[in-house]
Amino acid sequence: MNFSIDAAQRERLAWLRELGRTELRPAGLRADRAGAPLPPDDPFFETLLAAGFGGTLWAPAGERRADHPTRGHSAVTQVLLAEESSYWDRGIGVATPGPGLGEPPILGMGTDAQKARFLGPFRNPPRPIWGAFAMTEPSGGSDVANIRTRARKDGDAWVLNGAKAFCGNASRAEWIVVFATVDPALGRGGHRAFVVERGSPGLGGFRLEKKMGLKAYESTSFFLEDCRVPGANLLGGEDYYAARAGFKGAMNTFNAGRPAIAAMAVGIGRAALDEATQHAREAGLLARERIRDRLERSRRRLKACMLLALRAAWLADQRQPNMLEASMAKAQAPLAALEAASLGKEILGLAGGRGDNLLDKLFRDVKALDIVEGTGQIQRVVMARQLLNLPN
Repeated sequence: MNFSIDAAQRERLAWLRELGRTELRPAGLRADRAGAPLPPDDPFFETLLAAGFGGTLWAPAGERRADHPTRGHSAVTQVLLAEESSYWDRGIGVATPGPGLGEPPILGMGTDAQKARFLGPFRNPPRPIWGAFAMTEPSGGSDVANIRTRARKDGDAWVLNGAKAFCGNASRAEWIVVFATVDPALGRGGHRAFVVERGSPGLGGFRLEKKMGLKAYESTSFFLEDCRVPGANLLGGEDYYAARAGFKGAMNTFNAGRPAIAAMAVGIGRAALDEATQHAREAGLLARERIRDRLERSRRRLKACMLLALRAAWLADQRQPNMLEASMAKAQAPLAALEAASLGKEILGLAGGRGDNLLDKLFRDVKALDIVEGTGQIQRVVMARQLLNLPN
C-alpha cells in the first residue's frame, strides 16, 4: 500500500490548514455560539466561493474538471483533506456550498443528460448554491433497505409520498436526491432515486432540527405529499433499476464516503487532543504520568483509525472491495475521537462544562460522527456478517 501524495497535494493541505485557521474555525465557532447555521447569504459563503468551494467533480466530455479545495482526485487524498478540514470545523465542512452528498449518486447513477442538467450549474456558480441528499426517515436511517417513502408512476411522471429527516442543507438546496421505494415488499429491489427540484409541488414542511453539536450546518426534516417529479428526474432512467441497482447506488455512495467520514472523526479527535495537551501543559499536568499515558493512548488510537481510513481509501482507488475496511474505520474512529474530547474535558475540570470553550464544542460535535452514514452498531453488524461469510 502507498498512502503518499505528491507535492501539489501537500500544498493543498498546507493551504487548507491556513484557511482553516483564519476562516473555517472562526465561522464554526460563530455558528455554534449563535446556536444556528449560518444563513445562505452570509458573506462567509462568498469567501468560500472565491476560494474554490462550491464546485462539482463533473465536467463535460473533453473538458477538465475543476479542482476543489477539499476533494481530491483519489480516495486517499480525499481522506487526508477531510481530516484536515474537520480538524478546523466539521460542521462548516458540511455547510459549504456545492452539490454535497447528492453528487455521488448523480455521478454514479445518472445519465449524461442528468449530470449536465443537475451538476452543470455547479461548474462556475455565480453565487453560493447547494444540493442535498435524503435517505434517512423519521422511522429510521441505519436500515437503509427499509425506507418507506413511496414512489408511484403516474403517466410520464412519478408521485412521491413520505417524510425525510436529518437531511443536510435541504431547505436551501436547488435540488434533493431522494430515495424512495415502489413497493416496500420488494425490499432493496424496490428502491428508486429521484432528483426533486426546489419548488416542486408537494415538497415542503421544512424544519431545521435543533442539535447539540455541528450547529454550523442545517439538518432538515421535510415532507413529500403527492410530490410530482418528472420522469426525466428518475436517476439513471427506467433501465437502470434492473438487479436492484437503486439500492446498490445508495450503498456505493456510503461505501465511498465512510473512509472520509472516519477521517473527519479523526480530525475532530486530533483537534481535541491538541487542545487537551495544551491545557495540560498550561496547568502543569504533564508531570503526571497518568495524564501523559492517557494522552499517548488517545494519539495512538487516532493514528490507528487514520490508517484504517487510508487503507479503505486505498482499496477504493485500486477498484477493490472495501466494505469491511470502510466499516472498520467508520466504527472505530468516532469512538477514538470521543475519547480524546472526553479526556480534554476531564483535563479542563469544571471549566470543561461551561460550554464556552473549543473542547466543549468538539465534544458535542463528534458524537454525530458515530451516527451519520451508518451508525457504529450497523458497522459492527456489517463486520460480523463478513467474518461469518454471510451476505450483506
